[in-house]
Amino acid sequence: MSDHSNTANVEGSAVVSPATAGTSRPPLWADLTATFFRIGCLRPGPGTWGSAATVLIWALASSQIPASYHLGATIAAAMAVTIIGIPAATRVARASRLKDPQSVVIDEVAGQLVSLIGVPLSWKTFLAGLILFRVFDILKPPPVRQLERLPEGFGIVADDLGAGLYALVVMHLMLRIHLLIG
Repeated sequence: MSDHSNTANVEGSAVVSPATAGTSRPPLWADLTATFFRIGCLRPGPGTWGSAATVLIWALASSQIPASYHLGATIAAAMAVTIIGIPAATRVARASRLKDPQSVVIDEVAGQLVSLIGVPLSWKTFLAGLILFRVFDILKPPPVRQLERLPEGFGIVADDLGAGLYALVVMHLMLRIHLLIG
């Protein structure tokens, strides 16, 4: 992280060093990916919109996948979103000159998918996954907050993956002790 990254803009996001900032507009693929097809432009709470859209899309998609492939498909989807999301988030952050632009929600998509790995597919688990992920994403318990310090897209996405892992663990504990029935 450069020493220029501590400067804050009006919205509260740290400003990216001018030396690493790109043009004022990111490539279309990066913008559409990072904003999850512009869902990140919805207000208020773009992260919640991104998470909710992910749950709805995954509920529809996973219902079309044979049950024996659910685990692998969820892991593959989370990995694909992460691999594509990191460079997209980097390009949008550079173009906006913000460390973590509010419109970037591909990180929520990745983290939300992680929270749903290996859980039964039901409205209860989808709702619990959404709530748990958003709580951990907002609270950012250690070491999740520290992951934000990673450079560019890695930092943008990594903290949400961490929040997703916290949500995943709590979800599986709730299922295990029958607080949540799938």
